[in-house]
Amino acid sequence: MERHAPEPTFTLEGWQVLHDFRTLDFPAWMAAPKEERAAAWEELKGLLGAWRALEERGLGLSRVYQVVTKKADLLFLHFREDLDALLEAEEKLNKSRLARFLRPAYGFYSVVELGSQTGPLDPEAPYIKPRLRPRVPEGGYVCFYPMNKRRQGADNWYLLPAKERAELMKAHGETGRKYQGKVLQVISGAQGLDDWEWGVDLFSEDPIQFKKIVYEMRFDEVSARYGEFGPFYVGRHLSPEALARFLEV
Repeated sequence: MERHAPEPTFTLEGWQVLHDFRTLDFPAWMAAPKEERAAAWEELKGLLGAWRALEERGLGLSRVYQVVTKKADLLFLHFREDLDALLEAEEKLNKSRLARFLRPAYGFYSVVELGSQTGPLDPEAPYIKPRLRPRVPEGGYVCFYPMNKRRQGADNWYLLPAKERAELMKAHGETGRKYQGKVLQVISGAQGLDDWEWGVDLFSEDPIQFKKIVYEMRFDEVSARYGEFGPFYVGRHLSPEALARFLEV
C-alpha cells in the first residue's frame, strides 16, 4: 500500500510577539539616589506613553506584569507588526536608565498563529482578523508557557494524518470553549524562531482559571499523548500607577 507523507498544517500569521522577562536588582534599585530613580521612572513613563500611542494607531500593544516566584519580577509583553518593531521596543528598554537595574530572566519570540488541518483559512474572514491581532486586556492576570508536540516513537505528532490531527484538535478546542468568557487564549508559533514550537498566553481576571483549564486540557489526548510543556510564568497586570507603586517612585 502506498504511504503518503502527512500534510503540514495550514497557518495564518498575525502580530509578532516578544515575551521579555526581567529580574529587578531590588537592593541596587532601592539604594540608588532618589533623583536617579525619579529620572529612570520619567524615562520609563515616556516609553509607556510611546507604546500607548502605538496601540492607539493600531500598530501593536504592550503590557507590563509583575511575575510571581523568583523566575522573574517583570514581564514586558509586546505585540507588533514585525520583528523590527519588536527589536526597537527591546532596544529602548535595554538603553533606558531602568535597565541598569534589570537582568534578563527569560525571553520568547513567536508569531500569533491560527492553524487549520483541513485547508487554508480565509484571512479576510471577519472572525479571523481579530484573532490574528488579539486585544489583550488591560488588567487581570497572565499565564505564559512554551510547548512542543511530541516526536517520540509511536507518539509522533508530525507523522499523524491531517484528518486525525484535526479530530484531536477539535476535541481540544471543545475543552477550551468551556472557558469562554473566563479565559482568553492566544497561541503563537515559534518553529524556527525559538527553542519551543509554540507559546501559549492565557489571560483571566481569576488566576485559578489557569489551573482549571490547563488541568482539564491535560486529559485531552492531544495533550496527554502529544504535548510537552516548558516552564509556566504567571503574573498580574501593572497599570502605570501600579508600576510606580511597585518601583516605589
